[in-house]
Parts: sequence; C-alpha cells; structure tokens
Amino acid sequence: MSVEVTWWGHATVTVEDSGVRVLTDPLFTRRLAHLRRRRGALPPPEAARADLVLVSHLHADHLHPASLARLAPGTRLVVPRGAPDAVPGLRRVAGARRLRVTEVRPGDEVAAGALTVRAVHAAHDGRRLPYGPQRVPALGYVIHGAARTYFAGDTGLFDGMADEVGPCETALLPVGGWGPFLGPGHLDARRAAEAAARLAPACAVPVHYGTYWPIGMAAVRPREFHAPGREFEQRLALVAPEVTVYRLGHGESVRPVVAR
Repeated sequence: MSVEVTWWGHATVTVEDSGVRVLTDPLFTRRLAHLRRRRGALPPPEAARADLVLVSHLHADHLHPASLARLAPGTRLVVPRGAPDAVPGLRRVAGARRLRVTEVRPGDEVAAGALTVRAVHAAHDGRRLPYGPQRVPALGYVIHGAARTYFAGDTGLFDGMADEVGPCETALLPVGGWGPFLGPGHLDARRAAEAAARLAPACAVPVHYGTYWPIGMAAVRPREFHAPGREFEQRLALVAPEVTVYRLGHGESVRPVVAR
C-alpha cells in the first residue's frame, strides 16, 4: 500500500498511510501577526479533513487555535504534554469542537487505525509567550504504517538524532523559516541536508519555507524566501545523493517511491 504526502504550505502536511489521514501543524490563515501568506492559495476545506492531527510545539505558526477550529468535531489531536495548560486558546477550541486531545512526550506512542505514531525529541524552544514560563517540550513524530514517515516539526541538529528517530523511508524536514535569519533550534537548507544525511531516508520533502513572510520583506530580501527548497535539494545531492528529494508546490501531492 502506498503513502501519499501533500504539502499545504509552511509545516502543514497531510500524510495518508494505510487509509489513515494524518495532518501536521495545521495553519489555515492568510495572516498571522506580522506575517502574510505570500505563496500558494489557502488550503481548501478538505485539507482540514484528518483522522489524526499532530502538533509539534506551541509557537503560533504551529499551534494555531483558529485553524484547529476547522477540524471536524471529535477529531483526535496529539499535542506536547502540558500544551492545554499553557495555551488557553487550545483549551477553548478543544472544548468547543469536542476534540479528543492526547498529550505526549518523547517516547510515547499513539495508535490510529493501522498506524502507530511515536513522539520524538526536537531541539527547539517549545515555550509559548506571553502565557508564562511553562516549558512544554517541542516534538517530532514518526508515523509508522505501510512506511515510516518522520515529521520533524521545528528542530535543530542534535546528538543521537538518527538513533532517536530510527529508520524512516520519508523525512519531512524544515529548511527555512519566516524571516531572513534562523537562530539555534532550527534547520536551514545546509543543516537540513546534514540531518537527511544522518537519517538516511529513502526520500525527503522540504517544508517550512516559502509560505509566510513579514510584510515588505519579500521585496527586500526575496532570496531567503524562495531559495531554501532548491538549496536543500542541491546540498543534499552533494552529501547524500542516494536520498531522493521531492520539492513540492503548495497543495501538491506525491506518492514517494521508497524501495531501496
């Protein structure tokens, strides 16, 4: 049975595996604070259709209550442990939509139909300001069904990354951000290529770039907005040419070929 991956923009991806639709970090808005959606139409209503929704961490471009409000009542939502206490908007939406919230930490597993989803560590600041000092861990997830798909969320490189993630056929890796500079706890195109080389998947899909950008910045520094996906592909060809890259457009799907 094949796996289908659809990139809706930023870190929002649908992974359909074994008849189960998994949605990551849903963000369905034209505007987020000082950010504007600069590429790709807003995802269509069917993008919010999911059997299981994974939230990697609490930052507003990954945990967006207004986008979660588009989920069907009763949808199962997996979040880092402590997220409902740290984000009042999450509690309100979960109650109003009767979302079935499961809190996890690294090593925890969640079953959904024929799939098992395992939470893994992410090297990223998981706090959500200004709601206090609660430290909620940032996570990645490994979706295990017909194939193993790693969704990294937001993370930097960290020791033991390949051991913690384990074998995977497809890696969904962040390669950029929403501004010209990426600090610690992020992957740019170069570091994402190094991550892919360590993980050694059959294929990689670059995400988290080329969607949202601060007002006016796209005209001033357009390269940082457009280039990360292509740069990731070029760098990975040098350090791990055996890994196939699927560089998707917004709303585009692929059925990764994972046979080695």
